[in-house]
Amino acid sequence: MAHTGRRSHRNRPGGHRKPKTQKPKTQKPKAQKPRTQKPTTRQRTRRQTTRRALRREVPSTVALLADERDFAAMRHYESFAFDDHGAYLREMEGLLKALAAKGVHTTVALFDPVAYEEFCADTRLDPDTAASRTRYTAELAVAGGTVTYEGQPIARLVPRLIGVAEEQATWEYATALLSRVGHHGECRDDTTARAAFDRAGAALRAVVESVGPGVHHLVCSVPADGTSLVAVLHADAREAGPPKLAEPSGLVFRTVLACGFALRGAGGLVLRTIVADSPETVRGWALQDGWLRPLSEAEVFTAYCTDAETGEPIPPEHGVEYRAGIPLSRPE
Repeated sequence: MAHTGRRSHRNRPGGHRKPKTQKPKTQKPKAQKPRTQKPTTRQRTRRQTTRRALRREVPSTVALLADERDFAAMRHYESFAFDDHGAYLREMEGLLKALAAKGVHTTVALFDPVAYEEFCADTRLDPDTAASRTRYTAELAVAGGTVTYEGQPIARLVPRLIGVAEEQATWEYATALLSRVGHHGECRDDTTARAAFDRAGAALRAVVESVGPGVHHLVCSVPADGTSLVAVLHADAREAGPPKLAEPSGLVFRTVLACGFALRGAGGLVLRTIVADSPETVRGWALQDGWLRPLSEAEVFTAYCTDAETGEPIPPEHGVEYRAGIPLSRPE
């Protein structure tokens, strides 16, 4: 075949198709990790201030080993860090002062090693840990029997703490004893205990109101189950209106007196009255048939001037007048 010198259209560049038009690739922007900005000094200060403010809103409870014997009982736990009771008390006092300086409301409870061991056994906790001691302390705060720390020195705090713990134990024992009154076999009658408690409240009011104004110190003693329940109460009747009774001592006193009424046994109540520019006076009543029988002046003198353990006479107090109890109207 002769060559004509013409180019085939298929040989011309682009003669058989259009060149491909390439679209520019669209690249997705890379996800950027958010920057973590460090808090400024001002922000850090504000957070610290807020946390300190929150700490002041959280109350604190400290359990104290007030007795050397109780302290020695805790020393066999390896996690207990102290080996000297005096140093322990000083550190505790420093801790209480530090909490008070921060404005933290702090209560103090008495730490009982025997009760603590029983608590750990009941709750299946390891007693040799600080966490278990903290749990026990929290339980003490719920149960009551605590003293509010108000900056008092440890030497004054410890006796008060022991007294409150004894008062709590008396109330618990008296409450259990009163709850058993009227409980015969599977039958239970709470009306007897309730009536005795109401009568005790009426008797307490009648005694305080009968002696007039002043500061009154009352002691109630009731023998029960081979022991003696003793309750102490202060009543302030210097101002017009109902006497001001210290609580929870008032509750303990009424419960012990109610036990005496419900049990229909022996027992007594004595009252010492302090009035400005007058000698102190002492009066007494005996528990009899579910109410209070006034003692004669001679009976009051004998009760106060006789040693309860030995029965031997003791000299009367100087500046104290022993008077007969005042008859009280029995409630219907």
